[in-house]
Amino acid sequence: MWSTYITASSIDEVLDALTAHGPRARIVAGATDLILEIELGVRKGIETLIDVTRIPGLDEIRKDADGIIHLGPLVTHNDCVASDLLHKYGLPLAQASWEVGAPQIRNRSTVAGNLITASPANDTIPPLMALGASLVLRSKRGERTVPLAEFYTGLRKTVMQPDEMLVDINFPALDPKKARGAFLRLTLRRAQAISVVNAAAVLYFQGEKIKEAVITLGSVAVTIVRARKAEAYLKGRKLTQKNIEKAAELALEAAAPIDDVRSSAAYRREMVKVTVRRVLTDLAAKKQPARIPARPVMLQGNSKSRLGIAAPPRRARNGKTIKTTINGKSYSFDSGHDKTLLRLLREDALLIGTKEGCAEGECGACTVFLDGEAVMSCLVPAPRAHGAEIVTVEGLAHNSNLHPVQQAFIEDGSVQCGYCIPGFIMSAAKLLEERPRPTREEAQQAVAGNLCRCTGYYKILDAIQHAGKIKVKA
Repeated sequence: MWSTYITASSIDEVLDALTAHGPRARIVAGATDLILEIELGVRKGIETLIDVTRIPGLDEIRKDADGIIHLGPLVTHNDCVASDLLHKYGLPLAQASWEVGAPQIRNRSTVAGNLITASPANDTIPPLMALGASLVLRSKRGERTVPLAEFYTGLRKTVMQPDEMLVDINFPALDPKKARGAFLRLTLRRAQAISVVNAAAVLYFQGEKIKEAVITLGSVAVTIVRARKAEAYLKGRKLTQKNIEKAAELALEAAAPIDDVRSSAAYRREMVKVTVRRVLTDLAAKKQPARIPARPVMLQGNSKSRLGIAAPPRRARNGKTIKTTINGKSYSFDSGHDKTLLRLLREDALLIGTKEGCAEGECGACTVFLDGEAVMSCLVPAPRAHGAEIVTVEGLAHNSNLHPVQQAFIEDGSVQCGYCIPGFIMSAAKLLEERPRPTREEAQQAVAGNLCRCTGYYKILDAIQHAGKIKVKA
């Protein structure tokens, strides 16, 4: 899919590579969008991937002395979900991040990547636009700051130049005493779904009246749009049910939806009103719902292994060896640089327990652990394995004893056809690291990214809870 893979150790090295390779190069972090775009032909002519995941300090969420929230380019959606800072000062972004994909996707997908993909259905763009976010773009030529509202020029098009790297996302922290914000989306299913309609709203209050309003809509036009007539109507008014209904009606005028596989244009138009009404109703409450579980399942185990990992030898290029550890055993590959991690595991390591169900990050059959986190290996470039630690389903058993999840799946008759089961087992095993005695809801969260084609979810959930009661054999 690509011919050259560069593992960068600094931003300067990234900028040098972008300058050298021009439009043929792309920066890769989570890769959950980029790999699909390359395979589907949405992004053509890409020959070089520049991996930035080993550059230290790019995964921070912080608030500076001026009250500005900063997100580094490696901040993942699960980072946002777990951030107390965002829950307090940027709740709409945390809410949107929780809705992205599934735990395995959120462990890899970055907010920066979501913004750069520039799909009008992407969930983190509306809240960041409503929050007044700006992006800092850096190249060898210098640095510039672009308001997010001015970043998009059309469908999947931005002002970003081929030699630029997004190095910072920032927005003014919401004052909890004077402002409230919320995000909501409508989808065809509860997880792993693209928005039919999404909306974010941020309201600034002066007493009981609205001093300023920002309402953004996604998946209803070629870019994210603002419902300016609704915003103007709310200004100076109280957030009563009557005013909410009127604002929802006015929001419809900003939308220009299309018919597609997810929805008809007519349905989307009606749902714009419904979504805006629900978001504003949330904000009318003095304490709006977080829409995020109090203890969300991350599938990251007991530690965040992704952070603080030193860069391996400076470059892993086509034709150079990929050295990695899989299930505690050292492997060295002289091939596989132009593959996904899934195919490297199956075709080169000959570990075929990890399955290819969809190759699009939709089914979870390819779930493995990468540096301690559950990920979908079909969306990870194989060279990312260089210097990493990987665990597949073959590595769960210990001293010839099955993992408690494997044992429970057998005892509870949860195995079924077996094709998707390795992915379920991997997700459940990582859950037990986080929650040794998982609740039913936590089990559901853990396997939200795993599809069972036999439709036997009840026995699978039973087995996951049962596994928490099985004593681990020495």
